[in-house]
Amino acid sequence: MNAGIHIALVGNPNSGKSSLFNALTGMHQKVGNFPGVTVEKKTGQLELAGQPTTLIDLPGTYSFYPKREDEWVAYKVLMGVDVDLKTDLILLIADASNLKRNLLFCSQIIDLKIPVVLALTMNDLAAKKGIKIDIAGLQEDLGIPVVAIDARKNKGLFELKNALTNIIQTVRPKNQKNFIDNKKLAPAAIDSFKKLYPTHSDYAALHYLMHHEAFPLDHEMQIQIEEIEIDNDFNHTKTQAQEILQRYSHIQEIMKSRVVEPDPTAKKKRSEKLDNIFLHRVGGYAILLSVLFILFQSVFWMAKFPMDGIEWIFTNLTTYLNSVLPSVWWEDLLVNGLVAGIGGIVVFVPQIMILFGLITLLEDTGYMARISFLSDKLMRKVGLNGKSVMPMISGFACAVPAIMSARNIENKKERLLTIMVTPFMSCSARLPVYTILISLVIDDKMYFGFLSLQGLVMMGLYLMGIIMALLASMVLKWFINIKEKSYFILELPVYRAPRWKNIGTTMIQKAGIFVRDAGKVIIVISLLLWFLSSYGPSAPMQKVEADYAQQKLFLANNAVLVNKENKLTAKQIDKEYHTQKLENSYAGMVGKKIEPLISPLGFDWKIGIALVTSFAAREVFVGTMATLYSVEESDNSSLREKLKSAVRPDGTPVYSLAAALSLMVFYVLAMQCMSTLAVVKRETQSWKWPTIQFFMMTGLAYFMSWIVYVVVK
Repeated sequence: MNAGIHIALVGNPNSGKSSLFNALTGMHQKVGNFPGVTVEKKTGQLELAGQPTTLIDLPGTYSFYPKREDEWVAYKVLMGVDVDLKTDLILLIADASNLKRNLLFCSQIIDLKIPVVLALTMNDLAAKKGIKIDIAGLQEDLGIPVVAIDARKNKGLFELKNALTNIIQTVRPKNQKNFIDNKKLAPAAIDSFKKLYPTHSDYAALHYLMHHEAFPLDHEMQIQIEEIEIDNDFNHTKTQAQEILQRYSHIQEIMKSRVVEPDPTAKKKRSEKLDNIFLHRVGGYAILLSVLFILFQSVFWMAKFPMDGIEWIFTNLTTYLNSVLPSVWWEDLLVNGLVAGIGGIVVFVPQIMILFGLITLLEDTGYMARISFLSDKLMRKVGLNGKSVMPMISGFACAVPAIMSARNIENKKERLLTIMVTPFMSCSARLPVYTILISLVIDDKMYFGFLSLQGLVMMGLYLMGIIMALLASMVLKWFINIKEKSYFILELPVYRAPRWKNIGTTMIQKAGIFVRDAGKVIIVISLLLWFLSSYGPSAPMQKVEADYAQQKLFLANNAVLVNKENKLTAKQIDKEYHTQKLENSYAGMVGKKIEPLISPLGFDWKIGIALVTSFAAREVFVGTMATLYSVEESDNSSLREKLKSAVRPDGTPVYSLAAALSLMVFYVLAMQCMSTLAVVKRETQSWKWPTIQFFMMTGLAYFMSWIVYVVVK
C-alpha cells in the first residue's frame, strides 16, 4: 500500500456513498478490481491533516454477516484480514431517513474499536418525511463524531473533513465504550481467543470464531481457533441471533430518545405514489418497454455523431500517414495494424460513455431498481434475476460495456450466466451486416401501409437473439456448478433528480476502464490479424508480387493495360493486387481451408475470409467483401449490386435467399468479437469461460445456420 492515511468509505447500499466519494476526491480517482475477485475497487486521493490521504470506496453492505462476494470484500477489509488493503479509520455513511436500519452496521463497526466518523446523508429527505435527529445527542450515545452532510450540494463537507482530521491528529481513547456487551455472548470462547490475539476487541474475537475459515490464517492458527470453538461449544447461529437482538434493542432506545419520527399513518409520500404508476401490474410493463425503447434508440442516435467523427479522424489520419510515409512493411504495420487497432478501440468509447451515462441516469433517479423488480419473475425462470435485464438490454448497443455492467449482480452464478448469454443480443456492429444482406434478398414490400417486410426481418433477427439468450441460460444453469443461494433483496430507493456531475464522472471512468484493460488485448489481436492478412507462404506471395510488378511495368509503358475483357487503371491494379495478396495470405489460406466446413451453410471461401476478419469487429464483413470483390470506384455498381451479381463456378448466385438468411442467422448467434472475449476473460478472471462461450455460440450458430440453409433451399 502507498504511504499516507487510508480511509475506508463504508455504508448500506443506496445511502449516498458514491456521491460523497465523488465530492471528496473529484477526478483524482482510480478504478480497478480487488485482488482475486471481480468486485470493483474505487480509490481516490485527497489531503487531510497535511498528509496524502487515500479514500477507498468499499462495496455497500448491511451488516457484518456477508452473503455476497462484494460484502465479503468489505467485511475482510473491516476485519483487518485483507492482505492487500489496510485502513487507518472508517468513514461510515448512514441514511438519515432510514436511520434505524443503518445503525446496525454502525454499531458493529463501533464494537470493533476502529476509529470511525459517522456522516448522515439524505437529511433533506428525512426533513420532508418529518424526521428530526438530535445529532449532538446521537454523537453522545454512540461515542463517535457525527456530521450531517449533503454531498450533492457540498454541504457539511468542511465539517466532515475537520472531524476526520481531528481523529488523525489525536490518539484514540483506550477505553472506548462498547455498543453492547459482546463478552457476555460467549465469555469463555472470547477469553480463550484473546490469549492468541490479545489486541483484538471482543467483537472481533466473535467474528474470528465464526468466520476464521475464510480468513488468511496459517494452518496451526486455524486448528487452534477450531479447538476453541469445540471446547467451548460455540454456537454460531445462536450467538448471531442474540447479538442482533441486543443491538436492535439498544438502537430502539436511541431512536426513542434522539429521533423524532412522524405518525406512521401519514399519507403516502411522492415515491409511493409514483410506484403506484411505475410498478402497476399492466401499466408498469408498458412504461418499462417505453423506457427501454427510448434508451435503446438514444444509444444509437447519440453515439452516431461522435462515432462518425472518430471514424473520420482515423480515416484522414490513415490517408495522411499513407501519403507521407514510405511504402515499407513497418508503414503497413503502423497504419493497418496499430492505428486500425487503436481506431477499433476508440470508436467504441462514445457508446460506452453514453450507455453508462444513461444507466447512471436511471440509477440516480431511482428507476433502475424498478426495472429489476419488474423483470425478476421472467428472468428467474431461466436462471437469471431481475438485475440481469439491464446488461442484456445494453448488449443491443455493445456487449463490452454490457458485460462490465453485470458486476451489479451479486450472485456469482447469475452474474456468470448473464455474462455468458449477453453476447446473443444483436449489437450495433451487426447492423451493417444485417442491412446489406437483407437488401440483397428481401423485397422492400410494405404491409398495411406501414409495416416493412425488411423491417420485420430485421426485428426477427433481434428477437431471435433474445430468445436464444434465454434458452441458453436455461440450459447453462444446469452445468454451472455454483451453489451460492440466490437472494433478490432489493431496496427501492426514493425518486430523485439526477446528479449530472456523478453521471459525467461515471462516463469517464467506464471509458477509461475499457481503453486501459480491454484495449490492450484488442491491439495485440489486431496486430496478429494484420500479420495473418498481410503475409503468406513465400511462393504464392512472390508470384502475386511478380505479377503485380509486371502489370505496373506494362501499364507504365502502355498507359492502359488490356487484360482480356477488363481495362485496368493503376488504382484498379492496386485493388486487384491487394485482393490477390489477401487470397494468398495466411488469412486467405484459412478461408480456403474452412470452405469445405462452411459450404454446408451456403458460404464460399470469400465469406470464410470475412468470417475470420469479422473476429476483429463484425462490421468488418462489409469492408472485407468490398476488398475481395474489388469494387471499382469509377464503376457505377454498388457493393450490394456486386454481391447480388456474384455467382459460383456452376452459375448459381452466391447470395441466394437460403445463403443470405443462413449468414444472417450465423451473425446473430456466433461469437465473433475479440473485444467481448477479452472483457469476458477480464470479468471472469479466466480463459475458461470465454473459451466455452466461443465454442458454444459458434457451434449453435453453425447448427442453426445449417438448418436454415437446408430448409429454405
